[in-house]
Amino acid sequence: MKTIYNFSAGPSTLPKQATEEASAAIANFAGTGIGIMEMSHRTKPIEGMVEETENLLRELLSIPSGYEVLFLGGGASLQFNMAPMNLLDSNASADYTDTGVWANKALKEAKRFGKVNVVCSSKESVYNHIPKKFEQTPGAAYLHVTSNNTIYGTQWKEFPQTDTYLVCDMSSDILSRPIDVSKFGLIYAGAQKNMGPAGVTTVIVRSDILGKIEREIPTMLDYRTHISEKSMFNTPPVFAIYVVNRVLHWLKNLGGVAAIEKTNIEKANLLYEALDNSKLFKGTAAKEDRSTMNVPFVLSSVVPEAQKEAVEKDFLKAAVEKGLEQLKGHRSVGGFRASIYNAMPVEGVEALVTFLNEFEKKF
Repeated sequence: MKTIYNFSAGPSTLPKQATEEASAAIANFAGTGIGIMEMSHRTKPIEGMVEETENLLRELLSIPSGYEVLFLGGGASLQFNMAPMNLLDSNASADYTDTGVWANKALKEAKRFGKVNVVCSSKESVYNHIPKKFEQTPGAAYLHVTSNNTIYGTQWKEFPQTDTYLVCDMSSDILSRPIDVSKFGLIYAGAQKNMGPAGVTTVIVRSDILGKIEREIPTMLDYRTHISEKSMFNTPPVFAIYVVNRVLHWLKNLGGVAAIEKTNIEKANLLYEALDNSKLFKGTAAKEDRSTMNVPFVLSSVVPEAQKEAVEKDFLKAAVEKGLEQLKGHRSVGGFRASIYNAMPVEGVEALVTFLNEFEKKF
């Protein structure tokens, strides 16, 4: 069987070790003789697994004291509402940066709960860069950023300073590089990009910023509910959390976040260098803001406009024949996109670069 490299933007490729261990646990978890998807979340094996997962995440991200870690359902899209519901009073305002589709969705949802100040936007340039010069609003409750923009391939290389705290959607680059958690009041991340499967969202929240708004929050949407119950207020996404657990073990054994960052930089440099040296392909993101996780690229002007659709189809078909899957770009950018998250091996990027060079020779 030929090797398949999955460049999907999410749900994305996972470490083979993690998926094999998770597969075994479906039939028999922790030697209990009961499958993990059949076991009550109130049992000691499951409670212990969730606690271990939290401890692993704390270790890998060096999460300081005063922060709570939650594993919730609903995806990052629920957090677009849950974050301002818990942090933004109806008579207050918050600053939001508009750097991509998901950043834009987050700020639209926040408008339901208070005033939103859009302090910067790269929408007019099809989100091809990260705006860095902007003024924050005096008295704003927080500044919201989306650390990595999956569709457009841009990434905050340095997070902005703020007099309050940062709220960050870190869905597509969490655990890909070291971060200073103390700069953030709240971090949320859907697991299906870089941590595990769809179905669980990680929330890291500084406890002292909670409980300071006047509105009544529905029980299920109050972070304090889940903190007091250790993510067990209702049945959590147990199996998804277990896959995250196995991914975190895999990452720890590799040497942790600092080690994977070096590999991620190596992969990204390899692919961007190939694109920069190509006459047929070109990247779409500003060079200084290029993501190490998502690499969108399109055909250059070498290909006449009338022929581009046909060439794109030929490229994607030939890529699949080479075992290079899910390279079709998002409809808002077009072209192609290679997502090279933590679990994508260097060999996968090397195979893609080889294919790019081979395909270009046809022109």
